[in-house]
Amino acid sequence: MDTGRPSRTANEVALYRAAHQLLDRPLVFEDPLALTIMGRETETTMRGNPRGIRCDASIRAFIAVRNRYAEDRLTEAVERGVRQYVILGAGLDTYAYRNPHAAVGLRVFEVDHPVTQAWKRQRLDEVGIEIPGWLSFVQVDLANDTWMDSLRKSGFRSDLPAIFAMLGVAIFMPQHALKQIFNRVSSLPTRSGIAFDYGMTDSSLTESQRAVRETAARKAAAIGEPFVTFLDPPKLEADLRQMGFKHIDDCGFAAINQRYFEGRGDALRLEPSGRRLLGAYF
Repeated sequence: MDTGRPSRTANEVALYRAAHQLLDRPLVFEDPLALTIMGRETETTMRGNPRGIRCDASIRAFIAVRNRYAEDRLTEAVERGVRQYVILGAGLDTYAYRNPHAAVGLRVFEVDHPVTQAWKRQRLDEVGIEIPGWLSFVQVDLANDTWMDSLRKSGFRSDLPAIFAMLGVAIFMPQHALKQIFNRVSSLPTRSGIAFDYGMTDSSLTESQRAVRETAARKAAAIGEPFVTFLDPPKLEADLRQMGFKHIDDCGFAAINQRYFEGRGDALRLEPSGRRLLGAYF
């Protein structure tokens, strides 16, 4: 990405999350701050004309469900005693400001590029969302292998288990940087884990799926945030198991639809695609 400006992808993703709150019932992912964090003018426009919001329903479904997926995995971990949650590439994520586990001591760490994080903090101030005491901001470039050092300096305890979320990030990261992230998480104590989404390699896609991806890739490249990495599911699972992850939940569009969209009265669901959700724990 252009390191001189905040991530445009982060803003677009936040818009899809906000649109889900207005357009879809029942909600797959409930976020009472999703509209607020868009800024007062944008929130007013969206609320005033929800049907005028231009956003693809399948993409909206995926963005909503990947947040739901990560937060479901976190809730399970909190029940097992985990008290640290790290959001890699946090963008305009709002979890820390609606933390339902604050009473049991869950700490949240938002890791992001300094420019994007400064933009977010300005937005929080503009819309009146207070920064809670259980949140720590960590300014770092995830492609740099020193991010864990910065995390520790912000109060993260590497001697305690933690859950990591990495949503909408893997596709933009070089493979070596992704491997470093997985290795860092795998070095933590038992009960730690990571939830993330990724795109499959072209060889795993149908012709129509490749065409959809190529269109999305051109748009991402045009705003200076090109797609970089695609992964092969069997190899990814093998690599993660070699690193020590024992429990792996890797879901394609059919499994996601069955788990989260079955029986809906509307058409909200994922179209066949190469997007997947994965949770890895040990």
